[in-house]
Amino acid sequence: GPRVRFGPSPTGFLHLGGLRTALYNFIFAKKHQGTFILRVEDTDQNRVVPGAAEGIEDMLDWAGIPPDESPGRGGPAGPYVQSLRLELYGRASAALLDSGAAYRCFCSPQRLQLLRRDALRSQQTPRYDNRCRHLTPAEVAQKLSQGLECVIRFRLEKGVEPFQDLVYGWNKHEVAEVEGDPVILKADGFPTYHLANVVDDHYMGITHVLRGTEWLTSTSKHLLLYKAFGWEPPQFGHLPLLLNKDGGKLSKRQGDIFLERFARDGFLPEALLDIVTNCGSGFTEKQMGRTLEDLITQFEVGRITTHSALLDLEALPEFNRIHLTRHIENPELRQKLVRELQGLVELVYGDQQVDPDVLEKEYVERVLLLRKGHISLLKNLVSSDYSYLWVRPSVSRQQLQTISAEVDEIGKMVLGLMARQAAALTVEELNKDLRSLQKQTRETKYSSMMQLLRLVLSGRQHGPSVAEMMVTLGAEEVCGRIHRALSS
Repeated sequence: GPRVRFGPSPTGFLHLGGLRTALYNFIFAKKHQGTFILRVEDTDQNRVVPGAAEGIEDMLDWAGIPPDESPGRGGPAGPYVQSLRLELYGRASAALLDSGAAYRCFCSPQRLQLLRRDALRSQQTPRYDNRCRHLTPAEVAQKLSQGLECVIRFRLEKGVEPFQDLVYGWNKHEVAEVEGDPVILKADGFPTYHLANVVDDHYMGITHVLRGTEWLTSTSKHLLLYKAFGWEPPQFGHLPLLLNKDGGKLSKRQGDIFLERFARDGFLPEALLDIVTNCGSGFTEKQMGRTLEDLITQFEVGRITTHSALLDLEALPEFNRIHLTRHIENPELRQKLVRELQGLVELVYGDQQVDPDVLEKEYVERVLLLRKGHISLLKNLVSSDYSYLWVRPSVSRQQLQTISAEVDEIGKMVLGLMARQAAALTVEELNKDLRSLQKQTRETKYSSMMQLLRLVLSGRQHGPSVAEMMVTLGAEEVCGRIHRALSS
């Protein structure tokens, strides 16, 4: 089967753009019984952030798209970290030097800086002038004997072959006409992206390269390198950019596109996978609520269009609501949510007397089943509107009597109602029943009766409707709270 790779730089957290590239690679691999590889591209050592590589692999696991081969898991084509493969790049550059496809360049950083400044001054794109391309072997030997530092540059030839991109179709970029010969090996022995990615894709047996469209114009250069090595290139497919819904670049500045943030805020990974593919293309139809299995089934690389993908993050809670509902409906996934919610309740309400009964699995599970579709995040259930679910109110009879003298009568009527209604509590039915109960009181107004019941059930003056509270609490808990208030 095919072998594909995701090659992030370990310079920070995994963000939504990176997640999407990884996801398309993962889906492509699974669709065609292939292998998905994570390769850490850390050749720019100045920018490496300690722990970032492990963080990226952790987030791929969290998102449910784990690599088959990676630094953490190992595999037959390792090491999977570029800084551990320097010998390979050294040998590859030496082979290109021997064949004359590459040459040593002794130009000082100062000279390159001057070239750059002159170009910008005359409104031109800065490019290396290929000066060292023309050094004779004797001149090279002399400079080396003087101990001068050098980089290795690849000789760009004119007349590139067009290639067929899986997304953009036929393409070519006459690189030799617009840029100077690129550095492939730096003075410190580290490769540049162009060399490292070609050498690694070859030795790791990569068959398809699915990467961001920002690399499209470099592909002709990479194909020249494959040709110089005499290697068979992989197929390339470039993915259109992921942009804000207003068409701007996703901002990493606010940190609001990093996976860690979504995980911490309690979003389900499925909701993120769904939203980043929903705004892109490659699938049969636009629909919310697709699972990873759906994505794999529907995916066709030929369906990816070249339009930029516009991401509307304001829709994420709605995506999450749909996936959360699916989790609540699935008995196994529901048990995980029950444990998570128990943990949240202890975290948020731990210092207020939470009754152990309230954390019983059956009670927590009932709450989830009754609130499904009403909440977009699990943590909504520990917001102050829902505190009545977790903290049993302590209300005294005196307090209640200031609202209505008919406390006992109202209490008994509602207990009777619960006994009759226990099986099928619905908000509509209860509202009707409470209206008719109020007609049986001597002088208590409907609003006072509601105020009384709200206080008995939640200890608060404001919050959801009384009927909604009764449905979510369940008949048994409602009766318990009424009994306790009447006997206090």
